Amino acid sequence: MRLSSKGRYAVMAMADLARHSADPTVRAVALADIAHRQDLSLPYLEQLFTRLRREGLVVSHRGPGGGYRLARPASELAVAAIVTAVDEPLETLRCKSKSTGCMPGGARCLTHDLWEALGDHIQSFLAGVSLEDVIEGRLGPSKAA
Repeated sequence: MRLSSKGRYAVMAMADLARHSADPTVRAVALADIAHRQDLSLPYLEQLFTRLRREGLVVSHRGPGGGYRLARPASELAVAAIVTAVDEPLETLRCKSKSTGCMPGGARCLTHDLWEALGDHIQSFLAGVSLEDVIEGRLGPSKAA
């Protein structure tokens, strides 16, 4: 299983936004600043933030000093919500759906339940990790358990 760049970049950018928007003197964080700090493409970030804004995870501010802020506190934004917002499925199965298998005639392969359980664990883990956990470095063994 592989998380593509879309999901990784969205989480990286949101963590950067969370860290830099915590300063109450900053009205909004410019995407150009995030792109520079995280070494990401600005046009790609603009596409991602359009989706994040549409899903209600960020709010945009126009004009001088404009940019983005988190729509909710970092402690209330789960990493899973960010990945889902940019349409990045975390698929561990090669099957087209959970109800039908990947083998001829729709049968399930021998390892179907293994990969399905792994996907469930990944989703559960990411749902239990907030942006605040990420920026505060609280991803040790207690979060992984």
